[in-house]
Amino acid sequence: MDDATERRTAAQKPAAPPAAPATGAGVAGPDATEPPGTGTSAGPPPTAEPPVPEPYLTELAAGVHAFIQPDGGWCLNNAGFVTDGDATLVVDTAATERRARLLRRRIAESGAPAPRTVVNTHHHGDHTYGNGVFAPEATIIGHASCRRELLAAGHQLHAVWPEVAYGDIRLTPPEVTYTDELTLHVGDTEVRLIHPGVAHTTGDTIVWLPRERIVFAGDLVFHGGTPFLFMGSLAGSLRALRTLRALDAVTVVPGHGPVTGPEVYDGIEDYLRFVGRLAEEGRAAGRTPLETAQEADLGPFAELAESERLVANLHRAYVELDGAAPGVPLDPVAGFGDMAVLNGGVPMACHA
Repeated sequence: MDDATERRTAAQKPAAPPAAPATGAGVAGPDATEPPGTGTSAGPPPTAEPPVPEPYLTELAAGVHAFIQPDGGWCLNNAGFVTDGDATLVVDTAATERRARLLRRRIAESGAPAPRTVVNTHHHGDHTYGNGVFAPEATIIGHASCRRELLAAGHQLHAVWPEVAYGDIRLTPPEVTYTDELTLHVGDTEVRLIHPGVAHTTGDTIVWLPRERIVFAGDLVFHGGTPFLFMGSLAGSLRALRTLRALDAVTVVPGHGPVTGPEVYDGIEDYLRFVGRLAEEGRAAGRTPLETAQEADLGPFAELAESERLVANLHRAYVELDGAAPGVPLDPVAGFGDMAVLNGGVPMACHA
C-alpha cells in the first residue's frame, strides 16, 4: 500500500500532515474512540497487515479542501468541504460515525465554521452514513433519486459487512432534492450540482466549482480502483464521463483514491469499453457473467484494486444488452456472491 503522502499529485497542496496514528484493531489514540472493523470473516488468525492510514486533508484552492481516506477501497471514500470563513458546505460524509466525526473535527481544525450544508454525491452508505453527524444543524442536499434510494436501502452497509463497528448511524436522507441542476453559493464560491443521468447509481451528483475548476466526481471516478456499475448503468457511465470532460476541470476529486486531474477519465473510459466488449462476447457465447469474468484477461486493468467488481459490472452490462432500462434493480445476493467467488471465495473486506 502506498503511503498517503506519496499518492498526492502535483495538483495538490497538502495541509499539515495528520499527526494522529493510523487506526485499526487494537490501535489506541484520540481518534480511536470507535475502533474500525477489519471487515474480515471468521477464520484463522489474520496475518499481520499494515494498518489503514488515517484520512488527511488536502487544500485544493483557497477555502476548498478534499478529505482523502486511504487506501480508497471498499467503504473508504473521499469527502471534502468548501468554506468562505462564514459558511461551510461539505461534500459527502463517511461510512462510520468515528470517521464522520473525524471529518467534522478536521473541518473545525482548519478554522472553518460548522457546516450548514451537506451535499451527497449518491446514496451509498460510505458517502451518507455520516450525514447524521452533521444534521440537523446542516441541511442535507442530494438528487431526488439519492433520497429515494437511501430510504429504500436502509442500513445497506450493515447487510454486507455486519462486523464493522459503524457506531451510531442515524439514516439521514437529503431533505432538499433536485432533478437536473442546482446552483448553491458559499460566499462568492459558486457550487453547481449536476445530475449526469443514471451512471454509478440512479441518483449521482457531480459537484462542480467553475471558478476554481475543481470537480468532486463522487463514484463516477475511481482512481486506482475498479469502477462499480452494479446499481447504475454502463452506457450511462460512459455518458457521465462525457459530461465530466465537458466541464474542463483541472482538479478531480474522485469518490475513491487520491486527487488527480482529468487524465483519469481516459483509463476509466477504456475500462468501461472493455467491460462492454466482454459482455457482448460472453453473452454471445452463452456464458454467465461469472464465467465470462473468470475467463477474462484483465490486461492493463489487472493493476486496479477491487478487480472482483468486474463480475458485478458484467451483470449490469448483460441486462443492458437484453434491453433493460438503466438502473433497473439487480439481485444483490447474486452480484455480491459472484464477486466473492471471483475474489477467491473470500468476501470483500471493508476496512472502515
